[in-house]
Amino acid sequence: MRLTTIQTPDGPRAAVLQGDAYIDLHAADAALPSSVRQLLEGGPAMLQAAKEAVGRSDAVRIPAAGVKLLPPIPDPPKIICMGLNYRDHAAETGAKVPSEPVLFSKFSTALIGPEESIVLPSVSHKVDYEAELVLVVGKKGRHLTAAAALEHLAGYTIGHDVSARDWQLEKDGRQWLAGKTFDTFAPLGPVL
Repeated sequence: MRLTTIQTPDGPRAAVLQGDAYIDLHAADAALPSSVRQLLEGGPAMLQAAKEAVGRSDAVRIPAAGVKLLPPIPDPPKIICMGLNYRDHAAETGAKVPSEPVLFSKFSTALIGPEESIVLPSVSHKVDYEAELVLVVGKKGRHLTAAAALEHLAGYTIGHDVSARDWQLEKDGRQWLAGKTFDTFAPLGPVL
């Protein structure tokens, strides 16, 4: 099932991409939540109900060509990112390959849909980009084994990690958070 969030006259709605159309899940079944995050939090039973709603003959199909896509999950409680996660990128930036992952965060205000425009900040003159694989955690967990961690994975999507390299790498103290999380610096999607 390919989940996403679409903009509707009733606000953002969880939707499923099916062929060349999106199905608004809450419109198909009012018992389903209107957000993808809430849908995932509902667990397997909620996802099964979503699959059943998509299969209904009266489910409203909205042509994909006219839909405004939002990030698949526009309201995540956390966005945790990994930097310098492959050798070529570390070499490109002149950084040493770290022995442990370099973690940083992005704010949800950085998220935009896959077709929205990135706004370049006037205070930066070295904006860069990277394509990313985004893993979406759908179930809480702590101190998990590698095998158990996969049980918590809800799916994946495509991300665009935009960085103001002058803020991230050249400011006193190397401001990773500021350099990585300007508004619009995290296009995401189209689907989970």
